[in-house]
Parts: sequence; structure tokens; C-alpha cells
Amino acid sequence: MNDNFRDPLGPVFDGEAVAGSPEGGAETELGHLPVMVDEVLETLAANSGSLHIDATLGGAGHAERILEASAPDGRLLGLDADGAAIARGQRRLARFGDRAVLRQANFRELVLVAPKAGFGAVDGLFMDLGLSSFQLGDVQRGFGFRAGGRLDMRFDTSHGRSAADLLATMDAAELTALFRKYGEEPFAGRISRAIVETRVRTPIETAEQLAALVERSVPAPRAHRTHPATRVFQALRIAVNDELGALEAGLAASLVLLRPGGRLVVLSYHSLEDRIVKRFIATEQKGCICPPEVPICVCGRQPRLRSLGKSRAPGVAEVQSNPRSRSARLRGAERVAA
Repeated sequence: MNDNFRDPLGPVFDGEAVAGSPEGGAETELGHLPVMVDEVLETLAANSGSLHIDATLGGAGHAERILEASAPDGRLLGLDADGAAIARGQRRLARFGDRAVLRQANFRELVLVAPKAGFGAVDGLFMDLGLSSFQLGDVQRGFGFRAGGRLDMRFDTSHGRSAADLLATMDAAELTALFRKYGEEPFAGRISRAIVETRVRTPIETAEQLAALVERSVPAPRAHRTHPATRVFQALRIAVNDELGALEAGLAASLVLLRPGGRLVVLSYHSLEDRIVKRFIATEQKGCICPPEVPICVCGRQPRLRSLGKSRAPGVAEVQSNPRSRSARLRGAERVAA
């Protein structure tokens, strides 16, 4: 994994981190700082009367600024798979009245949810990937080993398999493949064998148990490196929520929902996500993909996106005031007419 995408404070973190709270501890709803918010607004180019989708509402910090920028009559659809995030968003965005439309849904469902909500053709689609600080500090779901709690890790707790269930049922080879694919964990095999051996005696049901097991299973980390369990927690969370599959579906939805000139803006926090976004934009910039030996185009493919430049990272001042922003990467693209 690229060092630039490692979070020294725990598993891959959110885009709504809290200033002065590196452990994701007690916060107020308005204490969350939306990452790279000025850059996001600049790239989205929100203005009066525009329609936007915030596909990952989280703490609603970005949504609030988008609604302010699109006053007095711009509207925003906010989605989140986590019902608690929708409830917080309703409180935070209440002053915008019916300009803010919130739905509990995963952004893989965008092409179904958005048109029904009146957002079938929009000027901007924003995705802020990863966890929110509220989720990271939720002791009931075990997203972070520092907060602890039962190993659930589901964004939507109403369905799907929990992380504890995966640890209890997958064999060593399956766990090894999971940790390598989604965590790029160099000690995946050693950790997986330790999990299988341990669960014979004691079920692994809490974040504290898993973190301690991983720490015992791998060599001591060098100074200033991430906690040994970081990649394992990341991999489990990605697998439980099928995050990379959802990301691919959400990106594909942008081609359906963005009107010509509309902007796609994505904040990612680790290399697996950023790689998918980068490749998607690069692929959709291409026109003809016929083999060189074909004298004329027969594929008929036209570019569907125009890149808005190289990825951007937060500035030094933002990283200092909001340490969890350090791994953020912003990419943007504009929909072009077919």
C-alpha cells in the first residue's frame, strides 16, 4: 500500500474528521470538519439553482456547504447507508427546508433512488468515501480498534453479514485472500492462521480481541508506523460492506445522472479506492478503442468524461488542524455531451 494512504491513527478514516480529536472521541455534530471543503466546492462549481447529490452524507458538513453555495434555490439529495447519519443530517440541514432531500440508501442504488427523489439529471455528484468519525467512535459496531466494541462493521445494520461472522466462518485461505486483496496486508497468512487457531478456543467477537490478536501475530512495528491491525480492520470493513463494488456502481451511475457539464467529485482515503476512481475517469475520457489495425472506427465510442486535472491533496494548514485529512485525495471530472 502506498505510504501516502496510511492512517497512523487507526483504520482508514472518514472525510468528516474532528479537529483536535485524533481518536475520534466525543464530538458534537457541528464539530466535524468536512475535508478539503473549499476544494470540493471549487471543483463542483455549485451555484444558484443547481442540483447536487451528496452520495455519502456522513456528518453533512459538505452537504451544508453545497447548499449554502447553491442558495437561494439549489437543491441537494443526500444519501447514506447508515440511518444514524440520515438522522443527524436531518437535524443539521433542517434550516434549508425542502432544499435538502435525504434518503437512507447505499450509493450503489443511485440510479434507482435519485430519479425517484427528483434528481434524475444533476449538476454535481459528490462522494466522500470511508468512515465518518461517528462510525469510527461507535462502540456498538467495532469499526475502530481504539473505540472497541462488538465486531459488526456494517454501515446498514439491518442486513448483511457482520465482521464477527466472517471471522467465525471463513477458513484460513479465504481470510488470507481477503486481507491481501482489501488490506494489502503483508502478514495475511500468519494473521489468518492465528484467527483460525484462536476461534477454536474463543470466539473473536470484539474489536479489542481482534486488535490484540493481530498485534501478537506480527513483528513489532517500526516507530511511527500504523497500528498492526489497521489493514486487517480496513479489509474486513471493505468486505462486509462490499465498498469497492459499491464504488464502481456509484461511479457508473454518474454517467447516467450527470447532465453535460455536470461535475463528479470524489474524495478517497486509501490507494484501493483512489485507483478505481483514477482508472474510471481515464477510461471514460477515451474515445475510439478500436485496434490500431482497423482503418476506421467501428466501435462508435465517444468520450463521456473530461478530467479536471491531477489529484489534489489537503494543504499543510488543513492537515495540521485536522490530522485525519492527511490521506485524502480529491479527483474531479466533467460530463461531456455524448
